[in-house]
Parts: sequence; structure tokens; C-alpha cells
Amino acid sequence: MKNLLLFAFLVQLNYGFGQNKFDVSAVEKFQTELNAEYADAKTSPLTAEDLAIFKTLDFYPANETFHVVAKLIRMPKEKPFEMKTSTDRKPLYVKYGELFFTIDGRDFKLNVYKNIELSKKKEYKDYLFLPFSDLTSGHESYIGGKYIDLRIPKGDTIVIDFNTSYNPYCAYNSKYSCPKVPLENDLDIEIKAGVKKFHD
Repeated sequence: MKNLLLFAFLVQLNYGFGQNKFDVSAVEKFQTELNAEYADAKTSPLTAEDLAIFKTLDFYPANETFHVVAKLIRMPKEKPFEMKTSTDRKPLYVKYGELFFTIDGRDFKLNVYKNIELSKKKEYKDYLFLPFSDLTSGHESYIGGKYIDLRIPKGDTIVIDFNTSYNPYCAYNSKYSCPKVPLENDLDIEIKAGVKKFHD
């Protein structure tokens, strides 16, 4: 009986970890869907000139190093604040929590946010916004940093897959108003994952 319980525990443990494992097919799906969105005139942020010649976004190769399981520390007493954007618009966000993770033996922290207005919509009530910049920003990737979409987890860990990081619309078209990456979310490491910059 003891062995049976141990076996059941190990199966459950492996299943739980399985949910957090790197899946290259998920990255490929992300890339395919993003390319389709940008190629469609109805959903593309590209200018008419760029859309006319668009074939594909430039992605870093999928890399398991940049798929991490982070410890989530929730911050329930944070007050809403006006997030700076590329225009005069100042949408209300609240810091939802802090994410702690390790890449190549180095420890990092990012703050994750919740958009107040967006969270009022049923389909976005558990949506989290993770903006970040890193040492590739302004070189191989967009100078303004990148975004990752997350969902509020049930537990106290959350998967951050930098392979699914994407550029703000402002990287493609100046008509958009995009949140600026807060200074505390600037990472002292090259995150060679996700979408690269669009124009040289």
C-alpha cells in the first residue's frame, strides 16, 4: 500500500511538472498565429507600406533556456497607478505581484501587472501583463522592450516563456499608444527569445 501511494504521488508530481515543461510546438504555434495576425489587414498593426511586402516576423530560435518556472509573490495591497505610455495616454494598472526565477544560474525578478479596465471584461479578468527589457533591447530586439501575456495561476508558480514575447505595436506603427516598460523590469541579461526588432 505504501508503495502504491508513493507511485501515485510520483505520477501526480510528474504530471504537475509536465504542465511546466518546455514545448517547442507551443512556440511554433505562437509564431504561426502571430504571423497570421500581422499578415491580415484587419488585425495587423503594420503600416500599409510594410503590410504590402510582409512575409514573416523575425524570431529568435526557440530556446528552452528562456522557458522558466517563476515563483509568484502576490501583492494584494498595491494601489493602482498611471502607467506611462508612448503618448499622453495613462492607463490604470496595478502591480499584481513579483516573479522570481533563475536563468543560467542567475536570479532575476520581474513585476507583473494587471490592467484595471481590461480586467473588468470577463475574458480578461485573469489576464496579467508582463513588460520587460533586456540587454538585447535596442540592438537585436526592439528598443522599447517586449511584452508577454500571462494568466493568473491557481498556485504560487507561473511559467514565463520568453519565446512567446512580442513587440509593442509601436515597434511597427507610430499611431499606437503603448505602455513603456517600467525601469524595475529591465533585466541585466540578454534574452535571446521571442520576436526580434522589425526595422534596422
